Amino acid sequence: MSRVAKAPVVVPAGVDVKINGQVITIKGKNGELTRTLNDAVEVKHADNTLTFGPRDGYADGWAQAGTARALLNSMVIGVTEGFTKKLQLVGVGYRAAVKGNVINLSLGFSHPVDHSAACGYHC
Repeated sequence: MSRVAKAPVVVPAGVDVKINGQVITIKGKNGELTRTLNDAVEVKHADNTLTFGPRDGYADGWAQAGTARALLNSMVIGVTEGFTKKLQLVGVGYRAAVKGNVINLSLGFSHPVDHSAACGYHC
């Protein structure tokens, strides 16, 4: 049995969860995320918690339930708090500069590398 799958996911106020078969939709202030889960997983939504378990007849049910729990927990965090990734450049001569929505990286090449942030991301 999976220890991860046994822990419920708490759904905070302001987050809507819709379960349509194996398709789970989570909607919050930062957007909406949809995920199709494995057929071996059974998800129940009650009292602002999501609980996970295996369906009968699947050998890897607990493993898939643990994976589904981790994915849906990340989805809840994503629609409420969002995610942050920090880039750290280590070394002599490596530089980064932000101009609007474009990151200019000097990474030791003969030319600078300009990378534009995708829609929904900010620097």
